Amino acid sequence: MKMGFVSDSLGGISFTDMLDHAQRVGVSGVEVNTCGWSTAPHFDLQGMLGNMAAQAAYQKEFSDRNLEIISLNANGNPLHPTDPTQGQGLRDTIRVAGEMGIKTVCTMSGLPAGSANDTMPNWIISSWPPETQDILRYQWNEKLFPFWTEIVALAQENGVEKIALEMHGNQCVYNVPSLLKLREAVGPIVGANLDPSHLFWMGADPLIAAQALGHAIYHVHAKDTMLNAPVQATTSLLENGSLMDVPARSWSYITLGFGHSEEWWRQFCYRLKMANYDGWLSIEHEDVLLNSLEGLEKSVTLLQGVMPDRPADYRPQDI
Repeated sequence: MKMGFVSDSLGGISFTDMLDHAQRVGVSGVEVNTCGWSTAPHFDLQGMLGNMAAQAAYQKEFSDRNLEIISLNANGNPLHPTDPTQGQGLRDTIRVAGEMGIKTVCTMSGLPAGSANDTMPNWIISSWPPETQDILRYQWNEKLFPFWTEIVALAQENGVEKIALEMHGNQCVYNVPSLLKLREAVGPIVGANLDPSHLFWMGADPLIAAQALGHAIYHVHAKDTMLNAPVQATTSLLENGSLMDVPARSWSYITLGFGHSEEWWRQFCYRLKMANYDGWLSIEHEDVLLNSLEGLEKSVTLLQGVMPDRPADYRPQDI
């Protein structure tokens, strides 16, 4: 496995400073945010599109520091019913990735409205009242399947081999069954970006999810979640309070090791190996109480202690 981080983890500093810190802390690459819910401070998507000179100069900044571009990340809602720029951002990200020889694009599945007459995304998380099923049929059959059939074709045309979907709340693909459902319908270019932080607050087990996904794991975000039991006891984990008010929330994104122990992360890495995943662990710092650079450094230190980074070579002796 190899370690890197999401560029927005250090979104408040310049591109060159971000890369200098990546080199200093000892990671091997950076996952670059391009659009969507990110202002993409380290990547000019439209300026890069079709601009081979700009692409070469950008990649040279990485190679000069012995770093890799892990993937491009278009982390928006590409099926937003009233904001077509988010879907276009994904398409442009795939085109730029193809031009730059980057084989993996990370994104979200998208969340459409609940019907052709709606204007707001609608996330269905229960099976009742009965109209929820009508909404799901509309979202999947009329929006999700056609859109992702188009996107898979675009990826193939541009040489992008893997689209890693983050199983995220407020998206149609948010757990293992929904990821596998879409993958079965549109083909194996679509796989999972396994981020345990989201599964924690939705009540799933990332260790078992890794086993269930197996070869469908295309990318991993290393991000932790603290479950705030005293608050959870009265509010549940269905939380819509401010992300900045950690004491009042039933769960919060947090620096690696502050929500789940080093032992848990050791088990997670081993479960990934059991699922035949030997790719990137990309740290995503979203802890509002810790300094971003401090949180990144602590996360790197934890992963360095638990992440397998050399090929297995043990074999029983022939006796």
